Amino acid sequence: MRPNRLLRILVISFIAIPLLPHGAVAEEGWSLRGLVQGLFGQGDGAANDATRPSAPSSDGQPLAGDSLATAPVPAEAVGPERRLPSAEAQIQLSFAPLVKETAPAVVNVYAARAVPARQSPFANDPFFGQFFGQRFDSRPRMESSLGSGVIVDRMGLVVTNNHVVADADEVKIAFADGREFQTTVLLKDDKVDLAVLKIEGEGPFPTLAMGNSDGLEIGDLVLAIGNPFGIGQTVTNGIVSALARTHIGVNDFGFFIQTDAAINPGNSGGALIDMQGQLVGVNTAIFSRSGGSNGIGFAIPSNMVASFVRAAREGDRFEQPFLGAGFAPVTPDIAEALGLDRPTGALVHEVGGDTPAAEAGLEVGDVILAVGDVAIDSPDALGYRLATTGIGGVARLQILRGNERLAVDLPLQPAPETPPRDQRALGGETPFAGATVLNLSPRVASELDLPMNKTGVVVTAVARGSYAARFGLRPRDILLSLNGQPIESTEALEAMLAGRFLGWRFELERDGRRMSQLVR
Repeated sequence: MRPNRLLRILVISFIAIPLLPHGAVAEEGWSLRGLVQGLFGQGDGAANDATRPSAPSSDGQPLAGDSLATAPVPAEAVGPERRLPSAEAQIQLSFAPLVKETAPAVVNVYAARAVPARQSPFANDPFFGQFFGQRFDSRPRMESSLGSGVIVDRMGLVVTNNHVVADADEVKIAFADGREFQTTVLLKDDKVDLAVLKIEGEGPFPTLAMGNSDGLEIGDLVLAIGNPFGIGQTVTNGIVSALARTHIGVNDFGFFIQTDAAINPGNSGGALIDMQGQLVGVNTAIFSRSGGSNGIGFAIPSNMVASFVRAAREGDRFEQPFLGAGFAPVTPDIAEALGLDRPTGALVHEVGGDTPAAEAGLEVGDVILAVGDVAIDSPDALGYRLATTGIGGVARLQILRGNERLAVDLPLQPAPETPPRDQRALGGETPFAGATVLNLSPRVASELDLPMNKTGVVVTAVARGSYAARFGLRPRDILLSLNGQPIESTEALEAMLAGRFLGWRFELERDGRRMSQLVR
């Protein structure tokens, strides 16, 4: 043995001897050889010492043997008990079975529209046209948009967002397995930002069952399936982080489901599903400053989607039931005056004659507290509940009138078109030339998002470069009078424009403000 190694062993032995328990040397027959073998794991002595039974100490407890590793460890120092999985399911928890069941019903949506060629400004000039007429012309081009969709009917009805297919000349869907089909747009509406497509192909197709979005609670697990950024079908998971989000600037009905499941551009129109594999929302928008997911995404509730699909099946437009009444939120002051413990409900501030609201017996000052068994927090909530109930039904309203709580039945009817719209395109050399106008009715007012009590004539379109555009007319302008004469109908307006005037003085209403203009 080398001298240096022997010296190290001796030093270690002198250091280790004081560390042994009192009496261990005498009672256990400690030896330098055994210690060295125990420290360096050499020979059979370590094994023999480790298996040697310990002699009892003076207090009856066993003493530590030659190997410190055999000393008992207190139970609290071990930590929680570890066990191997006793069943295969315990090591295979995964969303994969749910995704396999639902993902085939989520498709990619490709929309394209032709953009007309830009014409040279010299094209119609008799002199410069021959030199520069075609120099600045641009070729027609196709613009495309990409989104997602959900098949909700085995015969090929697909739900997506309106902003995915708006103004499209051609819409196709593609499955994750590569199959592509042309589609026909059955119904679309920018107010709810939904569209229903019909696949031009033979079914049956995989579908997602429609769930009840009213059954969702904050904290529920959800999956978002779509085609973000066009990279292919993608699944993300998260929770429902909020319910009934309103005024996020996407559509008029609000009441969005908020989720932190990653939603990105291209996910629009895709599926938000619950843990039962049911469709509980259609992904629509994100709150983001960068364009990517920040953990705040919004989905249209499935109950609204179901109402929209019903309207598409019936071949009609989707519309909110006409009530013939005006509503306002309940402020803290109003709630205190009414004896409510918190501001809630929708306050009736106007009831029109011969309307469903009047028929139901609603009165100014009533507070609508619930529709059926669902509490109403605001006029937005009331509109959403009535829209999801749908045209043709009856809504049972719980109202507060003074100190009395009542129940009334409200028939849900479409807005009447009285008077008939009588659309006319105005021409001639007048300030209104190039404008398209309609007679105002509750139905037209609903379509244009105008107050239901407005009457007269409304502008619906203005041709570019026309006199109407030059003098500042805009869609949704309500024409009130011309040269001091009230404008009561499109027919009356056209007759008035046929006369000869030295000037034109007209009044209109725009976004609730009256404006007047003089043209000579």
